[in-house]
Amino acid sequence: MSNGSSTPRARRLARLRALVRRGVPAGARRPLHALGLALATPRPAAPLLADARYVWLRHLPYVVAFAFVATLLPVTITVLTQDYRLDGALAGALATAQTAPLLLAVTRPLQSWWIILSADVAGALLLIAADGTAGRQWPWTPMVVVGYLALMLAVGLREPRRTLIGVWLVTGAAGWLCGLIAPNLSQPVHVLLFVLSGVVLLVTGTLRERGDAQRRLVEQETISEAERARRTLLEERARIARELHDVVAHHMSVITVQADSAPYRIPGLPDAAREEFGSIAASARESLAEMRRLLAVLRSDGTEGERAPQPGLDRVQQLVEATVRAGVPAELSLATELGDVPQTVDLSAYRIVQEALANVVRHAPGAPTRVSVRPDEDGAWLTVLVVNGPSPERDARRSPLESTGTGHGLVGMRERVRLTGGSLDTGPLPDGGFRVAARLPLRTDPAASGTATSVKGSLS
Repeated sequence: MSNGSSTPRARRLARLRALVRRGVPAGARRPLHALGLALATPRPAAPLLADARYVWLRHLPYVVAFAFVATLLPVTITVLTQDYRLDGALAGALATAQTAPLLLAVTRPLQSWWIILSADVAGALLLIAADGTAGRQWPWTPMVVVGYLALMLAVGLREPRRTLIGVWLVTGAAGWLCGLIAPNLSQPVHVLLFVLSGVVLLVTGTLRERGDAQRRLVEQETISEAERARRTLLEERARIARELHDVVAHHMSVITVQADSAPYRIPGLPDAAREEFGSIAASARESLAEMRRLLAVLRSDGTEGERAPQPGLDRVQQLVEATVRAGVPAELSLATELGDVPQTVDLSAYRIVQEALANVVRHAPGAPTRVSVRPDEDGAWLTVLVVNGPSPERDARRSPLESTGTGHGLVGMRERVRLTGGSLDTGPLPDGGFRVAARLPLRTDPAASGTATSVKGSLS
């Protein structure tokens, strides 16, 4: 039974497809198919202006839609019953179908368009048999034109360009077909609606695309800024790792030499001790080889100069003198007896002073600067302090340091402090200057260095 009934249906569908293929050129099938998919695939439901900054602006579409419905619904019923002489029940149902979906257009404009367009076409067909239609606007009444243009405003602010083109073409086709059905009643109003709806869709679609482009640009800038900050951080870490290679390699070389020479320096060593020293030397050499391979990965093009010995606190005086020659009146207070400073702390302290002075030269030219490097009373911590005043050459309208700089030097300071287990405090001063204060451990025992790293006033 089912096979017998389905066979004629399948034949009718096949004949219909064949007619469509013969009636529609092959080149037009794909665009029509794309337009059909666009009209049948609305965007995810979200209220219009949902991303607006102000609350009243987010609620504005609901207020406007309610105002249109509250105005058009009674007017439509009155005009249909009194002017077009349509039955009161039909007029009420038709007016509700043509106006109430405007409330749905705030969140689902394409679905609302399908409902309102169907109601408008149905209303045009019903008005053919009405007594007062002759000589009046048909197929679209004045209320239909106003409500439809309001609907086009919502559709244009939500849907993509292809959907807007489909909506516009279907609007013109509906008016044209109604004119073919009753040419004696047709008025130029369907042409007017076709033109006005196209203008509204064009303007609102352009505004929406511009807003989407600006939003994508802001998102891309945010992503680029995050990637740039991450890349800067990774570059600083790689640079610090390359510098620390020399420090660690020196210690490993000393261990290798001591382990290799122990059997010759210490007479009477048992064989087990000789084997142990040999194993220590072999492990140290293997570690040095692994470090060299790691350094080859970290070392980028043009960094051959970094193979030179790394500077320390003994070169801070030269650094300050170079800064003075650059036009910055800088003073140095360097403790004469620093004691045994770990190489990592020695290098980190020098780099912190170097980056701080570079920031002064770049952002506060001519500003009086004070550099202080000294240990605390018990010799457990090394304090590095760089303080500069306001620049006499600095424009008062210029942004502060943390806004105009790239933050590359401050990123390096944070990483070096984190590496040594110290603390860093940076930030602007009330008089317009800037302060960099680092506290680095001079001892490696937990009581002296602490268990956590503190970084305050981090700027990027």
